[in-house]
Amino acid sequence: MNDNNNPENNNTPTSGGSGSGSSNDPNKRRRNRNKPRRDGKGSNTQKSSRINDSATTDKLDKGNSKKQSRRVGSALAAQTPDLVKDEPISAHDSAAEDAAAQAEGGIKAVGNQRIIPFMKIEKPMALLSLFMVIASIIAIAVNGLNLGLDFTGGVSADVRYEQPVEQIDVVQALASNGFDDAVVQYLGTREELLVRLPPQSDNIDGLSTSLTQALALPSNTAEISNVNIIGSQVGNEVYLNSVMALALALLCMLGYVALRFQFKLSLGAVLSLFHDAVVTIGVFALFGLPFDLTVLAAILALIGYSLNDTIVVYDRIRENFRRVRGITPSQTVDLSLTETLRRTIMTISTVLLVVLAMMFLGGDGLYWFSVALFIGLLAGTYSSTYIASSIPLRMGLSRDDFVVKVKPEFEEEIVTFNDPKMFEQD
Repeated sequence: MNDNNNPENNNTPTSGGSGSGSSNDPNKRRRNRNKPRRDGKGSNTQKSSRINDSATTDKLDKGNSKKQSRRVGSALAAQTPDLVKDEPISAHDSAAEDAAAQAEGGIKAVGNQRIIPFMKIEKPMALLSLFMVIASIIAIAVNGLNLGLDFTGGVSADVRYEQPVEQIDVVQALASNGFDDAVVQYLGTREELLVRLPPQSDNIDGLSTSLTQALALPSNTAEISNVNIIGSQVGNEVYLNSVMALALALLCMLGYVALRFQFKLSLGAVLSLFHDAVVTIGVFALFGLPFDLTVLAAILALIGYSLNDTIVVYDRIRENFRRVRGITPSQTVDLSLTETLRRTIMTISTVLLVVLAMMFLGGDGLYWFSVALFIGLLAGTYSSTYIASSIPLRMGLSRDDFVVKVKPEFEEEIVTFNDPKMFEQD
């Protein structure tokens, strides 16, 4: 009885969270509040801090991972905004972080992301590109191209052996009989071959007989099914058509990029493609490597690959110009190149593996094709980073080139009435 009449016991909560331990009056029961009072009376700062500290201790005991501790800290900040206050970052600290980032080789521009300053060496790379293009043009003009039989004309023969044969054996057999500079390629199987020779003075009948004797190997006879003589005029037409194909491809790329992106970017893309083609042809002219239709096909394939790599960079540049603000155009380009760097490395590594496989395992028919691709891939990766990106910057590329400006449909006109009857009062 004394315990029920004691008012102190009525206000004492039990461990179960109910109001009074032995009181039977429901009007005198009090509920334990876990949240601060809303009427402004009293202060529950110490109580809330004890609750938050206990919650923090329980959560940290369950796991020691960094992610869980960060979540606990954010939860505490959300529950007690008056107690947890972030200290503002001073300008001195921000400048120190920027200086540290610059010392490590990157700039901190967006979201604490380190950006590789590609455009920092833009001028030296531009001079290197200019030197390579000029040297290639001089080599083409002075040395010329070692044109293959597809351009100069010659003799083409389809040969079939009874047993599989090696290309080097056929070339040596032809050289021993006076047919030098022969090109031998397989036609699907190792018994069927295509033999190409420089222009010969004999007619078709005499040439077919002499070739049959020259191609005969020990215990393996050869049968010539077809002999074609390609004149020099046909070779010149092929050469002119090849030059026109390259020019038309570059012109189409210019129009595509101009419609798809922006004219400044299209000019940079076409100049980078021209750089890749000229440097590849210049290497063949400088070292006297044979230039035939397979090499021309490699250059055309290279133009498509290099344009694809450039389009990926341009798409990211356009996206970053639209969504990122507060940085310079040069930093936007650096950000875009940094974001696409991993994709570029993975793509060029995969393609180079295939090209090297063709170079060492593809035989004579694919050797010069793979050599041209190898040279062009290196030049194309370099040009997509510096030439295709730096030229639009020099032309004044900015955010205004990608943001659509809304034009008003009409302009408001202010109409005044000078009718004195409007101001007359009835």
